[in-house]
Amino acid sequence: MRIGQPPTIYVRRRATAAGVLAVVLVATLLAARSCGDDTPAGADEVATTTTPSVPSLPRGGRRIFPEHRVVAFYGAPQSPRLGALGIGTPASAAARLRRAAEPYERKTRPVLPAFELISSIATAAAGRDGMHRMQQSAATIDRYLAAARKAKALLVLDIQPGRADFLSETQRLQRWLLEPDVGLALDPEWHVGDQEIPGKTIGSVTAEQINEVAAYVSDLVVKHDLPEKLFVIHQFTDDMIKDREQLQSQSGLAMTLNVDGFGDRANKISKYDAFTKDMPRFHDGFKLFYEEDTNLMSPGAVLDLGPPPDLVVYE
Repeated sequence: MRIGQPPTIYVRRRATAAGVLAVVLVATLLAARSCGDDTPAGADEVATTTTPSVPSLPRGGRRIFPEHRVVAFYGAPQSPRLGALGIGTPASAAARLRRAAEPYERKTRPVLPAFELISSIATAAAGRDGMHRMQQSAATIDRYLAAARKAKALLVLDIQPGRADFLSETQRLQRWLLEPDVGLALDPEWHVGDQEIPGKTIGSVTAEQINEVAAYVSDLVVKHDLPEKLFVIHQFTDDMIKDREQLQSQSGLAMTLNVDGFGDRANKISKYDAFTKDMPRFHDGFKLFYEEDTNLMSPGAVLDLGPPPDLVVYE
C-alpha cells in the first residue's frame, strides 16, 4: 500500500535538496584535497587509542535496545542546511543535543545520544569519479568521534551514496566501524542510477543491497566481539526499499527502520503507523525536521506514538 503524502512534500524536499546540493558543490571543490587517500598523519591512531579492553557502549552495556532510547542529531559541517548536527561546532551540537534529549529520558529507559554524521554527501556535481557524492575526510570523522565520545554518545555514519553503491561506501568506513561506539545509517533517498542526479530523482535501494551491507557489518561485530551496533535505514516512501519484506535481521545489529520525511503531524503519524505495522520485526525510528516540519511535534507527542520509537532523529 502506498502511503499518501501531499505532492508539496515531495516538491519541498526536492527544492531543499537542490539548494543543499548547490552549497555542497562549493564545499566539494574546497575539500577535494582533503577527501579520499590523503589521510592526515597519525589519523589512524585518533579513533583507536581510547578503545577499552572490553568493548562497551558509551554509557555502559553492550546492547542498545530496549535498554536505551537513542536520540540523535543528523547533519554535516559543510552546511547548516544539511541538519542540526552541522550547526556550530561538534561541542555546541553536543550541548544542544543533550537539551533536546532530556525530555525523552526515563528511569526505565535512559537516553543514549547519537551524532548521525553524513559521511558521504550526495552532490549535484559529478565529482572526479562521476559518483555524485563527496566523502568526509578522516580528520572530520575523527573530530566528530572525539566530540561524541566526550558526550558519551554514539557516532552513526550516514551514507548518501549518489551513484556509488552502499557496500563500497561502507567498506571505506571499516576502521571506524571497528570501534565499539560507531554505527551506520543508509539513506536510500540519495542512491540514484547511472543516468540520474541526486536531488532531481528520489532514490531507492533493494533489500538485497541492504542485506549485503548488514551482513558485512555484522561480520565485523561478531569477529571483533563488538557491542551491538545501531544500523539505520531511512525511508519516507513505501517503495524506497524494494522488496522490503526480504530484509533480514543480522547478529549484533540493532536494525532500525527510520520513518523519514517532513510534513504536518497527521501525515507523519499516518506514515509512521503504516511503516511500523508493515515491518514489526525491526526497531522503529522517527525523524523530525526543525525547519521543514509543520508544527514540530513535541517529545511528548513523539512518545505517544504507538509504538513509541526506539530512535528519534532531529534534522
